[in-house]
Amino acid sequence: MTAASQVSRPAVATIRTLGKVLSAVLAANRFCVVNYHRVLPIHNPLLAAEPDVATFSWQMEVLARCFHVLPLREALARLDAGQPLPARSVCITFDDGYRSIHDLALPVLRRFGLPATVFVTSGHVDKGNMWNDRIIEAVQMLPDGPLDLRDLGLGAFSLRSLDDRMAAIGILTERSKYLPPPERSNVTERLAAMAGGSMTPELMLTRDMLLNLDRHGIEIGAHTVTHPILTSLDEASARSEIAGGKEDLEAILGKPVRLFAYPNGKVGMDFDQRHVAMVREAGFDAAFTTAVGAITPDQDRFQLPRSRPWDRSPLMFGLRLLRWLAQGRPQ
Repeated sequence: MTAASQVSRPAVATIRTLGKVLSAVLAANRFCVVNYHRVLPIHNPLLAAEPDVATFSWQMEVLARCFHVLPLREALARLDAGQPLPARSVCITFDDGYRSIHDLALPVLRRFGLPATVFVTSGHVDKGNMWNDRIIEAVQMLPDGPLDLRDLGLGAFSLRSLDDRMAAIGILTERSKYLPPPERSNVTERLAAMAGGSMTPELMLTRDMLLNLDRHGIEIGAHTVTHPILTSLDEASARSEIAGGKEDLEAILGKPVRLFAYPNGKVGMDFDQRHVAMVREAGFDAAFTTAVGAITPDQDRFQLPRSRPWDRSPLMFGLRLLRWLAQGRPQ
């Protein structure tokens, strides 16, 4: 079965019909934002939350056939101007700046004529991998047996099965996420040394790829320099991460970068009102969280929701987006 044939006519008809009913009872002044990180060539059970290219293709087909996909800045501008948005308006974003956005997602977006925004962690352009990818790759490479990281305060794990490795990755990622950056680096370096192999160096976008995305109409937004949890930093460091990412990307693109996404994006946990103020002061027009819901006119433009689509079938994928639109602002 091809990716396109997975989007059946009954699924499209159901989504469209329910969407029309929803549009009849909702004011045309809201849209929702779907958020991705990367697209995989093939399914990887250790990265189960990330779509492979076949899954991403049918998801984009659902958006193209059942929704109105707008550039993110255009949707915000129309909302701010009080102009009605098309029924079932949706925007597409990616976080971090993986090169698979360029190599795998861009051809699919172009096939369906869909715009998108990529929030890039500027310090990883042309070099290095995200800390969580270093954890995943190291755990994948480690031999079967125990993994003892109790001296780092991270616990002990068994690595005797795929399920063991998936569980270890989940726990290590969550526990490392909120460590100060130097301590988090200690964890990744320790794991890399234990794995004993060279890590994949080519996961993130290069400058040329970034420029090519821009040439194809993909908007580039900022996502800090090194992707820290902002609440783990002192105020000077947080300000530098926020403003520095914007400056780095503007130097590469030769144009203003207007949109920002908070790393991890949980309100009150990963960022707070201090960081909202810093984003405003840095000169951004809007900023995005990872809260669930739709964007409506009455929301703070520096705490706008967007979420990852988890569904494994076209019908449920479309129905989830309709539910977000019906919900409105995050609850």
